[in-house]
Amino acid sequence: MTSTPQNVTESGYDALADKARDHLWMHFTRHSVYYEGGHVPIIVKGDGCYIWDDQGRKYFDGLSGLFTVQVGHGRKELGAAAAKQMEELAYFPIWSYAHRPAIELAERLAHYAPGDLNRVFFTSGGGEAVETAWKLAKQYFKLTGKPTKHKVISRNVAYHGTPQGALSITGIPVAKIPFEPLVPGGVKVPNTNFYRAPDNLRDDEKAFGRWAADRIAEAIEFEGPDSVAAVFLEPVQNSGGCFPPPPGYLERVREICDEYDVLMVADETICAFGRIGDMFAMKRFGVDPDIITCAKGMTSGYAGLGAMIASERLFEPFKHGTTSFLHGYTWGGHPMAAAVAMANLDIFEREDINGNVRRNEGAFLATLNKLRDLNIVGDVRGMGYFYGIELVKDKVTRETFNDDEAERLLRGFLSKALFDAGLYCRADDRGDPVVQLAPPLIAGQKEFDEIEGILRSVLTEAWTIL
Repeated sequence: MTSTPQNVTESGYDALADKARDHLWMHFTRHSVYYEGGHVPIIVKGDGCYIWDDQGRKYFDGLSGLFTVQVGHGRKELGAAAAKQMEELAYFPIWSYAHRPAIELAERLAHYAPGDLNRVFFTSGGGEAVETAWKLAKQYFKLTGKPTKHKVISRNVAYHGTPQGALSITGIPVAKIPFEPLVPGGVKVPNTNFYRAPDNLRDDEKAFGRWAADRIAEAIEFEGPDSVAAVFLEPVQNSGGCFPPPPGYLERVREICDEYDVLMVADETICAFGRIGDMFAMKRFGVDPDIITCAKGMTSGYAGLGAMIASERLFEPFKHGTTSFLHGYTWGGHPMAAAVAMANLDIFEREDINGNVRRNEGAFLATLNKLRDLNIVGDVRGMGYFYGIELVKDKVTRETFNDDEAERLLRGFLSKALFDAGLYCRADDRGDPVVQLAPPLIAGQKEFDEIEGILRSVLTEAWTIL
């Protein structure tokens, strides 16, 4: 046994925090913080748009857990759906067998999906769905006489997951370096951060979109069209701070993919299920991809579940002979998770969750735009209930912070200060420093004002200590 120092907080000795520090390996976490006197935040309750910690403090959940809790916390009917399904059939795989929850959910997702996306392959989460899509693209082209098509084009700073294949598609170098060598074949192109567009394109968003899309065609030509299988992109890119697609961008990417016989994969792990105001963001943008990957909001986080939804034509080669897709997950299509997803989607339809987002997204953006009067706020961008606020040293020149300054600003001050002020959100520097917001989709003007008030106070203080 090892002895550990006691954690002393405002409420005294906290044994549970000590246990977390000593035994729980938290994800994407600098654990040194908790060995240097930091207190592990322990969340014990959620209700609506709010969460509470074990000290009784209340916080606004400005990130929906992790872009996930679309219908809010504390929905008893989702717990009831899980309990009912577990009493009937707690678990069975969908490896050569099927069960009612997976069948019904697959049919429902196919109904919501754009175009001819009609085949649903269930996973445990978004990274696995991305991994699945890449594997399908490779095998599809092998089965259709183009065996050399295997590479993937994706965008700088984009995050697509942590499995080895999905990490190769991810465009964040610091997330990849510790695990290299990765799966070969990942090629990167510019993202759609209009705020950081080349000088000659800063005044023309449509021209910038055309320029960014054409870099995909350029990459395909450089790599060789016979070697490229797919383009992966988020409709609104998360990492870097919520980059919407410029006008015409997605349409141009679709044209490029058609021209070079490359699959267009929309990674909607975050964007699907209301985050952008529709069940799938690509439907709102009016562009049909060949594959959608999704997870998170499908169950509003009440159970773990993801999916790859593929075009019927991609399934065609698997209908015949001895061909099979030798791929799967123990928990993919879990009956309890599928039942929770069905109940969650019932809430979406009954309460018009997508309509709430579309009716209020303008008010949310207008409220956040009030922060533009602060010296530290350079840009506010996004859509739906998904926004990023880029922080700068100089609003006129758009000068950003260097690595040391960003470290002090985000990890040294903002993350803790925002949480202490009652707002859980993300202060992120995977691109330029940003604060990201993605509240539950039930939020309204009262909640927007609360977010803006906390941000204004904390960002004002941040500017004075830089």
